[in-house]
Amino acid sequence: MTLHGVRKWLIGESIPPFEKIITLAKWLNVAPEDLTFGLEIKQKIKRENQRWKEEVGFQEREIFEAFLALSTPHRKTVREVIQALTKAQALDATRSLNTRD
Repeated sequence: MTLHGVRKWLIGESIPPFEKIITLAKWLNVAPEDLTFGLEIKQKIKRENQRWKEEVGFQEREIFEAFLALSTPHRKTVREVIQALTKAQALDATRSLNTRD
């Protein structure tokens, strides 16, 4: 690799060929995906997975399983209901903030 090529990679203008990423990962003793996507993304995924493990209880898991057993049209209906409830809740939260001011 040239210095110009390395510079372009470091500032995000290009991505080196996979073979070079593998070589560099071995040399630095890091995972290739850390070099490609960055450690921040890996940590964010880990935090999200941990959140699911900690916050999703037995009842929620039962609901997810029931949802997955639904037909495609019924899943669409459930998604639309959840989205409508989420929007309504956000509107209620906004109204309650506005009435405090």
